[in-house]
Amino acid sequence: MTIYPSIDLKDGQVVRLKKGDFGTTAKVAENPLDVARDYIRCGASWLHCVDLDGARDGIRRNSAIVRELCAVGLKVQLGGGLRTMNDLEAAGELGVARFVIGSAAVSNPEFVREAIAAYGAERVAVGVDSRGGFVRTDGWEKSSGIATLDFIRSMVNLGAARFIYTDTSTDGTLEGPPLETLRTLRAKLGGAHLTASGGIGGIADVEALAAIGVDGAIIGSAYYYGKIDLKEAIALVS
Repeated sequence: MTIYPSIDLKDGQVVRLKKGDFGTTAKVAENPLDVARDYIRCGASWLHCVDLDGARDGIRRNSAIVRELCAVGLKVQLGGGLRTMNDLEAAGELGVARFVIGSAAVSNPEFVREAIAAYGAERVAVGVDSRGGFVRTDGWEKSSGIATLDFIRSMVNLGAARFIYTDTSTDGTLEGPPLETLRTLRAKLGGAHLTASGGIGGIADVEALAAIGVDGAIIGSAYYYGKIDLKEAIALVS
């Protein structure tokens, strides 16, 4: 299982949100590059980066920072505001290794097919942000009305092979990931790659996710609030 420590960017700052609510935005670090370097010291090889400005309004205000993060030595998986092929090209020019397509996969499913055709299934992940069994969009602020499992099946039919699942009701809470939901998704996705995001509050949650057989886990708040030893977590699943 791959551990993806995360950096969420808003207005150039490293922040965390609780349950995706922008009203709970809290700055959690002074310098994103220092955070990334600490991730490397802990043994991370990947960084999960979210441009919250891009996710909410499509304006990529954090591109300069993303470029610097890509040069630190981690492979960067970027989500937030990637809605067109031009967006993917621009992110690729920054050095991004993998693109996470979220809202655009809902509003324009053919974009996912086009992205996979251009970059390959390994470089494209579909972000599945869910609450109450339905997919959320636009920085988690809107419900699509599409059932989560139906959406995932449609993405598999388009060639998607990597999914990042976030239950937005657990994200940033440190109360544990939705294990039963993830167990169900793991069973239904077959050979597709499944990364769990949201709710991890300690090393026991990492162990539980590994036992389910998910392929990746994103760690954010647990690191910033000192609830997990990132080096221990990475060593546990390596």
